[in-house]
Amino acid sequence: MSKKSQKLKMRLGKKLKQNRRIPALAMLRTHRSVQHNRFQRSWRHRKMRLSKEL
Repeated sequence: MSKKSQKLKMRLGKKLKQNRRIPALAMLRTHRSVQHNRFQRSWRHRKMRLSKEL
């Protein structure tokens, strides 16, 4: 079993929430000037840089 600290769990939770696409309503509201989420990340291609002390 791995032991995650509370700080690390919070950080991973934030990254999980950021890894969503933007809502369709946001695209409509901005007339498609905002089309994609710039924080979106693939688990295989772009790794997270989390510090070791967390």
